[in-house]
Amino acid sequence: MPKNSKRFNELLKKVDVNKIYSVDEAVSTVKTLASAKFDETVEIALKLNVDPRHADQMVRGSVVLPAGTGKSVRVAVIAKDAKASEASEAGADIVGADDLIEEIQKGNINFDVLIATPNLMGLVGKVGRILGPKGVMPNPKTGTVTMEIGKAVQEVKSGKIDFRVDKTGIVHASIGKVSFTADKIVDNANELIQTLIKMKPTAAKGTYMKSIYLSSTMSPSVAVDPKTV
Repeated sequence: MPKNSKRFNELLKKVDVNKIYSVDEAVSTVKTLASAKFDETVEIALKLNVDPRHADQMVRGSVVLPAGTGKSVRVAVIAKDAKASEASEAGADIVGADDLIEEIQKGNINFDVLIATPNLMGLVGKVGRILGPKGVMPNPKTGTVTMEIGKAVQEVKSGKIDFRVDKTGIVHASIGKVSFTADKIVDNANELIQTLIKMKPTAAKGTYMKSIYLSSTMSPSVAVDPKTV
């Protein structure tokens, strides 16, 4: 079993493991725990009382974080004609169709998010086996298959993130950088939490949100009281 580093153990002393924090308290604590030489990412993990093996309990979607993610996101768009121009004007980093598919087939995936118009999904299907494992396959549920190309590009650029419950019922997401003000991180956390609450499956019984934890890239996690959100 791996042992914690001396630095990590020192940070653990600053966390009251018996305390369940409010979102505001947790964010403030996580910011004080950041000790790396880089701008650490703030992570959130939410345990939901769902069984993702059943389709009617799968929780998946996207949300635009009000304060953004603090990351530079490269957006590629598969579109033609007027929609291709719309994508470029909205700030897409790469725009193409058959030529972009050829680059993907060669293994050149120089983007973080791929958006496509519905009429070209047949084209995208040719590289589905490449895009799927990398988590960048366009999907209507996350708003990456749409005719509203300009809006989709702008949302991704401004802080839109996708989320999906894993096989253990946990949603993991990045909600900013420790360099953000506490208010911005709190706003981002609350936006994601409220979005998940609205998406509660009707098949989910009992307490829906069982636990929430916040942490930074290199810090211990801090428990958040789901009842305070």
